[in-house]
Amino acid sequence: MQKALKRALPLLLALGVLAGCASEEEAVQMAPLPVVKSEFAPKQIWQHQIGDGVGQYFSRLSPAVGYDKIFAADRDGKVYALNSETGKKLWEVNLGEENPALLSGGLTLSYGKVFIGSENGYVIALDEETGETKWKTQVNGEVLAKPLADEGMVVVNTSRGTLVALDAETGEQKWRIGNEVPNLTLRGDSAPVTVGGGVFWGMANGRLGAALMNSGQVLWQIPVGSPKGATEIDRLVDVDSTPVISGDRLYVLGYNGHLFAMDLRSGQPVWKRNYSAYNDFFVAGNRIFLTTDKDHVVAIDARSGTELWENKDLQYRLLTAPVAISGYIVVGDAEGYLHWLDPDTGEFVAQQQINNSGLAVAPVRVDDGYLVMDREGDLRKLQIP
Repeated sequence: MQKALKRALPLLLALGVLAGCASEEEAVQMAPLPVVKSEFAPKQIWQHQIGDGVGQYFSRLSPAVGYDKIFAADRDGKVYALNSETGKKLWEVNLGEENPALLSGGLTLSYGKVFIGSENGYVIALDEETGETKWKTQVNGEVLAKPLADEGMVVVNTSRGTLVALDAETGEQKWRIGNEVPNLTLRGDSAPVTVGGGVFWGMANGRLGAALMNSGQVLWQIPVGSPKGATEIDRLVDVDSTPVISGDRLYVLGYNGHLFAMDLRSGQPVWKRNYSAYNDFFVAGNRIFLTTDKDHVVAIDARSGTELWENKDLQYRLLTAPVAISGYIVVGDAEGYLHWLDPDTGEFVAQQQINNSGLAVAPVRVDDGYLVMDREGDLRKLQIP
């Protein structure tokens, strides 16, 4: 039962089913589609089908851009390299010829390779030029978050609370850190980040961890949220958002926890505010942009933690993480719409329906436009005229 809840929880939370055991009268519903007078209509440059997509499964298989190519994959194991200008296929490999590969742990480009994680507990390295498998290593638990590549290593955070570092050339394990995982957690894991020889990652027990990148020696673990309430669901805390490093500060965001800023030089908290979320967020200049667990889009002053604006009109529409494209804040939703917001006010600027299958991952910015991939694997490159 707990395993089933873990797999279904993000969707249930978004629909309000688990929100304080609400009665029928109190049950929340997806907000109606806002009526927006669009100031522009994007132009489609090309379109390419990426296998069968991810369906309705949890996935953070976002396209990756690098080596003058675009790389994308579907859940079953098909991986593609495309020409960025034309969308023409350069190579295709199938990592799930015998059994579905269950790819989920993002795509990371580094050291001339494409690193991918899977729900089967594998980390796979492909040659970026040919798609040839260079190595395949099994780790302890599902790899649901994007791998980190740095200092000659690939680091993954697994569903069993294990942070594992592998040699980028051979796949050999260099070190591992084990952490306690509660009985009930959100579906998903925080991707690790690195700066100044340290690696930082969020944990399912509601903590932020820090360790030395070269050895895996744990430096500290600090709580992002504390369990509260009478039931196991009420007391659920988890850090699935990827920590963000900007300047001399590290920002971290938890579910049923807080958004807080920490000074990297002193290791001391600078400020802490009550926000709950499981999507990634980003920092641009002196502002933080995030989507909450209720799918409110929020802008916060990164210097003080002061809220600048909040848009509640997309509540419970199962939003993607926010991204910045062409000076706007953009989020996708479960009905396949992209919503464009003014970063200064949070007001709507434009809206388009890309498809009706829904968007599992945020759009990806490229130099001359942006990429959108829906749940059925339809990848498009678009531009704002």
